[in-house]
Amino acid sequence: IEAYCNAIAIKPDYADAYYNMGNALREQDKLEEAVTAYNKAISLNNDYPEAFNNMGTALKNQGKLDAAIKAYKIALALKPDHAEACNNIGNALQEKGKLEEAVEAYNKAIAIKPDYAEAFNNIGSAFQDQGKLNEAIEAYCNAIAIKPDYADAYRHHSLLTKYTSKDPQISIVDDLLQRQNLNGSDRCNLYYAFAKMKEDLGDLSAAFDNYLAGGKLRKKLLSYDFAQDKHLFSEIKNTAPQLKDVTLKLSDEVIKHTPIFILGMPRSGTTLIEQIVSSNTKVNGAGELDFVSRFGAKLATGLTAPTVEAVSMFRDRYLAELSKKAHGHAFVTDKMPQNFRFIALICAALPEAKIIHVQRDAEATCWSNFKHYFTSKGLGYCYNLKDTVRYYKLYKELMHCWEQMFRNRIYNMDYDKLTEEEEPEIRRLIEHLGLRWEDVCLTPQDNKRSVKTASQQQVRQKIYKGSSQAWRKYKPFINNVFDELNS
Repeated sequence: IEAYCNAIAIKPDYADAYYNMGNALREQDKLEEAVTAYNKAISLNNDYPEAFNNMGTALKNQGKLDAAIKAYKIALALKPDHAEACNNIGNALQEKGKLEEAVEAYNKAIAIKPDYAEAFNNIGSAFQDQGKLNEAIEAYCNAIAIKPDYADAYRHHSLLTKYTSKDPQISIVDDLLQRQNLNGSDRCNLYYAFAKMKEDLGDLSAAFDNYLAGGKLRKKLLSYDFAQDKHLFSEIKNTAPQLKDVTLKLSDEVIKHTPIFILGMPRSGTTLIEQIVSSNTKVNGAGELDFVSRFGAKLATGLTAPTVEAVSMFRDRYLAELSKKAHGHAFVTDKMPQNFRFIALICAALPEAKIIHVQRDAEATCWSNFKHYFTSKGLGYCYNLKDTVRYYKLYKELMHCWEQMFRNRIYNMDYDKLTEEEEPEIRRLIEHLGLRWEDVCLTPQDNKRSVKTASQQQVRQKIYKGSSQAWRKYKPFINNVFDELNS
């Protein structure tokens, strides 16, 4: 960046230097500065499809999906054979939940560039979100056929496949892991794929070793330090009383779209609860929304002073974005599990909101967090079992705090009890939300909405018992690390 600044100082109209600076800033996640740099490059050269395309990606990473799509489309208009812009349009549409349109965009990218492995991988992901698993598997296989060392495609494929000892992918992935020149991201993806393969073959020792290795590498790539989360939770607790003091009064004016927050630890059953609730005709399931974190993290941690004005501004911004996800429904689910951290802010800003806290067996939750590769960069605690247990304890302590402060606002849902007493638990939940009963809530597996979370395969099945016991087969390998959960 310093070098690009020097180039610009010498030649102020140097469009390429601004473009390259935008790329470097985007790598640093300085997204607003990156967009500014791309815009400057475009102002100096408006026939610059690469700048429009990369600006679109910076905008997408900010959650500005419509603006991103607009930028990608300009890139495509300037360069009609810009396969990457088509692929990126697909990515943005997929994030918006417009999966059929996303598939069309990916297919257009493939029509331009038939050997576009990344587009095949992405189309597989779109099919997977729709529950079209055979089509997804075929797309991942196409990606691998084009690019035999495509680590991300192997990991995606592994989640949809039950391996046998005769599967040729097993030896291929094993051979790839022996390579010395693999980059860290590829090696990490392959560890998780190989762990799943070994688990399917019943070699739990090897599976555990690969989960350990994958997690260790993922933690390193994310530069995660547990102290970061410990400090964050401390700031949230310290700010909560101030937020409670500026709680907005419940207005006589009924809001158009009531948010239903479904939160708790990741992998605790939040996706299933959203499938149940969004089966009701009054509810739209919007999935994992980042609006609370994006608009309110500074307020929830005291970096922005908690005032009535600040809380009101957060409320207005949140509801404005939520309305875009409502699609005519009176209620909208926001199933970002990590919103459990921001319950004080939610209670202060949105007195009308419903809050469902989903709990599951502690050991099962921690194990499921540990063994999954999350694409989100904000779950660094998952990749080491001791970190996972310590994070779980932070979560329990914070939820205890919220129960003391906001007991009447939080509905506690026990996932394991739900699997044992399905209909009574679902009826109680729907009644609590103030929704009219509809029998479809008893068959969440038939809910056709797209599901993007790691639980997407499970929620396509009928509610079943026993999933919280699956971790026990790994008990010989985890060295009593869960004992701390009871201390």
